[in-house]
Amino acid sequence: MDWIQALVLGIVQGLTEFLPISSTAHLRIIPHLLDWQDPGTEFSAVIQLGTLLAVMFYFWNDVVSLSRAAMVSLWNRKLFETSDSKLAWSIAAGTIPVVVAGLGFKDIIKTDARELWLIGTALIILAIGLYVAERLSQLNRQIGQLKFLQIQLIGLTQALALIPGCSRSGSTIMGGLIVGLKREEAARFSFLLGIPAILGSGIYELVELLETGINSSDYLNLIVGVFAAFVVGYLSIEFLLRFLRMHGTLVFVIYRIVLGTGILVFLV
Repeated sequence: MDWIQALVLGIVQGLTEFLPISSTAHLRIIPHLLDWQDPGTEFSAVIQLGTLLAVMFYFWNDVVSLSRAAMVSLWNRKLFETSDSKLAWSIAAGTIPVVVAGLGFKDIIKTDARELWLIGTALIILAIGLYVAERLSQLNRQIGQLKFLQIQLIGLTQALALIPGCSRSGSTIMGGLIVGLKREEAARFSFLLGIPAILGSGIYELVELLETGINSSDYLNLIVGVFAAFVVGYLSIEFLLRFLRMHGTLVFVIYRIVLGTGILVFLV
């Protein structure tokens, strides 16, 4: 991989990480169309650190307040003392399913799960789930109104993101809609819930990448990819939140179905 490929893939990562259209699918499809080598799960996970920085910068006040509340509640031995501490520890608990599933199925995720037929199928199935969730939900709740078990349900949907093509943001936005969150609130909570998962997977894959040994040009490519993902990811967050204030997820549902169908018809 050269730096131009890393730049393109970083832009793709930043654009698709937060939109409910699956970054993993696009990082698999675009190299295939351009006849590039598959970057693999390690590179894909590491450049996610760029989008992690983007979401932490964008929601910095939330990150600080939730972190502070969690530490204070731990010191006082009252984990659910305030609404912020309740949310912080609920997010921590909601991250457990994706961690357990990710470690348990990591070998499959890196190999068989990256088959194009599976990605195309997952794109279509999650699109249908997202559409049904929005149509049947009341869309009248704020994040602060969520109960612990409702947050855990969203955490379970996040584990679907381990299937390439499902999309972490798509699955967690779907989970948020299922429990009644407003569209913009569902997206906002999706971003916050994703912070521990993206951080954990990014560091884990970075360590594995370093253990296999990479040269100086590979370091440069990673830096280029991470930086591109950060800049484009930050802009994507702003776009999605503004878009969902006025529109639904139908355009993403249609895009997923068209893309998934195209993969199954033309690429498999």
